[in-house]
Amino acid sequence: MQPRNMSMSGAVDLAAVKAAAEAKEKAEAARAQAARDGVPAPGAGGLVIDVDEAGFQQDVLQRSTEVPVVVDFWAEWCQPCKQLSPLLERLAQEYAGRFVLAKIDVDANQMLFQQFGVQSIPAVFAVVGGQAIPLFQGAAPEPQIRQVLDELIKVAEQQFGIVGQPAAGDAAEGVEAADGAAEQAPEEPAGPYDSALAAAGDALDRGDLGGAIQAYQNVLSDDPGNVEAKLGLAQAELLRRVEGLDPAAARKEAADDPADVQAQIRVADLDLVGGHVEDAFGRLVDTVARTAGADRQAARVRLLELFEVVGGDDPRVAAGRQALARVLF
Repeated sequence: MQPRNMSMSGAVDLAAVKAAAEAKEKAEAARAQAARDGVPAPGAGGLVIDVDEAGFQQDVLQRSTEVPVVVDFWAEWCQPCKQLSPLLERLAQEYAGRFVLAKIDVDANQMLFQQFGVQSIPAVFAVVGGQAIPLFQGAAPEPQIRQVLDELIKVAEQQFGIVGQPAAGDAAEGVEAADGAAEQAPEEPAGPYDSALAAAGDALDRGDLGGAIQAYQNVLSDDPGNVEAKLGLAQAELLRRVEGLDPAAARKEAADDPADVQAQIRVADLDLVGGHVEDAFGRLVDTVARTAGADRQAARVRLLELFEVVGGDDPRVAAGRQALARVLF
């Protein structure tokens, strides 16, 4: 999927988002059916990867800006590893893309072993947004591991705005399968929310931001996971926040008082609507870095909201998440 572009009004191309969302839903439905039929999901091997020092930057650090990466340090001679590693591999498949498992052989990758400060193996870490987080050592029981993984996923989403998705191979194959089915199968009936989403999009195009927000909220009240409605709501709320703002006055206020967090947030909104994505992200990252408590939380939450507006596939969002991780830890 290509990065989403901002239109002249600052709106995201909802038609492209809708097509991507439908392809994703079809891929997830195919994966669920395969699981019920006992057939391995396409590309499932991408959820468990062997990592060495040469590939660590790309396979772990870069990947951690899109999905939590669980790192399993193991060795062939380690008996507890032979109990833990298969369990982690099974859980990686079961969690179906909420995290990726990276296996590192400590005998072949001594530098990584030392950089993580591993004292004994098995040792399990997580990398989220480029930051290493110790999880546990030893062959922990499965209920404890599940609890740790659930907490990791929650932290990744709440603190970094990183939500794991199906593996890249799964998504690509799902899109191809959906495209092939579209060529062979008759047109599918309209989805239950197509008319409501179309009406919301029309309201947004007309500048009826209140009507658009209400329409998207109505869809989300019935279908909280609806991707198009989430994106449309984030966009409409952004446009309503900047409606009536005097850009020159807002920028002067923020420049005169860098400690005024709300002023920085307002200018970040203006930057994003104006297409200055990196400026918006950079302003809020800097604000998070120099604040604490409620002010830091307000800036962080707004930054995560702006990530939603731009879309997780945009490389500027990945860079923004990395920058946020560096100032949070």
